[in-house]
Amino acid sequence: MTDMKKLADLPEVIPIFPLPGALLLPRARLPLHIFEPRYLAMLEDAMKTPARLIGMIQPREVPGSAEKRLHSIGCAGRLTGFSETEDGRYMITLTGASRFRVVEEVSGFTPYRRARVDWSDFGRDLGPVETDPGLQRTGLLDLLGRYFAARKLSTDWSSLNDAEDELLINALSMLCPFDAEDKQALLEAPSLPTRRETLITLIEFSLRGGLSEDFLQ
Repeated sequence: MTDMKKLADLPEVIPIFPLPGALLLPRARLPLHIFEPRYLAMLEDAMKTPARLIGMIQPREVPGSAEKRLHSIGCAGRLTGFSETEDGRYMITLTGASRFRVVEEVSGFTPYRRARVDWSDFGRDLGPVETDPGLQRTGLLDLLGRYFAARKLSTDWSSLNDAEDELLINALSMLCPFDAEDKQALLEAPSLPTRRETLITLIEFSLRGGLSEDFLQ
């Protein structure tokens, strides 16, 4: 598989997978279950390319229209895990490569969407693992414990406690059940400390009763 170390290694056009609520971040892993015919075609085409990239992006509702537009920023993942079920579906793993900005959608004969993208704003995504000097791990985990208890969620606390800063913050950003716009805010955070601050704000807002009735059911 191509090892992409600089922006020049990234393709100009990539397949786009609009999936509400699914967040992928650089160097993080996202498991996906692929079964729709158009996305099976997307997967097969991506596997034929050197980069094996799929662009994860949040769709946006357009008031008064059935059309779903795309947010301007997504994150591309390399296909790093792949298995086929007996009935022809696929379980895959994407490893976050870099965020991107959509320049324009590309028309063509594929059943899935594609976009011309610009990687230039996100050069740090291809760099080393980020750290967060301001992270107060004990305080974050205490807050998380209250949030998980309130939402009746469970996790492997020993793994969280031992995780590096980036893995901890990005894993929580991906796993916590925030709405799509909140996930987008976490994706667009320019640095790991900013993402941590956004994450804490979202958790605190949720604990103050900021969740919708639909979510609480």
